[in-house]
Amino acid sequence: MNNAVSLTARLLGAGLRALLVLTLVTGVAYPLLVTGIAQTAFRSKADGSQITADGRVVGSSLIGQSYLLPLEKGQRTPDADLRWFQGRPANGLGANTVNTRYRLLVSGATNLAADNPVLIRQVEAARAAVVRDNSVPGHPDQVPADAVTSSGSGLDPDISPAYARLQVDRVAARNGLPAARVARLVERHTEGRTLGFMGEPRVNVLELNIALRALTASH
Repeated sequence: MNNAVSLTARLLGAGLRALLVLTLVTGVAYPLLVTGIAQTAFRSKADGSQITADGRVVGSSLIGQSYLLPLEKGQRTPDADLRWFQGRPANGLGANTVNTRYRLLVSGATNLAADNPVLIRQVEAARAAVVRDNSVPGHPDQVPADAVTSSGSGLDPDISPAYARLQVDRVAARNGLPAARVARLVERHTEGRTLGFMGEPRVNVLELNIALRALTASH
């Protein structure tokens, strides 16, 4: 009996020591080591890839933002602020009752099939809005897919160069800028494929709009 109690006590003691060691290694030492490496070698990414403007953080290069006008009395859905380049639709976020657009409680897409009538209406409405908002004489009539569909997360911060160029004339007209200068702004903020072959060329909307604000202020 005493041997059984002694063996149980030794096993319990060994288990508790193992628990303590593993807790210190995996719960304290490893997180501190990884955090230290991240803060030393990849501080910007570790802190959320923050973007600053006028000395303050205005967002993240990884998270999309909306550019909307304040709601007017009796209005339920805000209109787009057409002075700025607009990002992709965020229908998945807008339909989620726990979430408001681009506030990161949750994220997600619409989960609607390609032939779903709701998705078809959303795409048609988005396309009509893009054509209406960007109806400048001589403007191309082709609307890129990313202008009318949300991304898988609903948080895509980038748009295609084609969608950015589609908005150039409207943004220039709304801000009293020459279209050529706004077009050059888009060109400067167009990123190529990652490592030259992964993904597609893209334009970060927040970074582009920050540059647009600076251009407008200096004009």
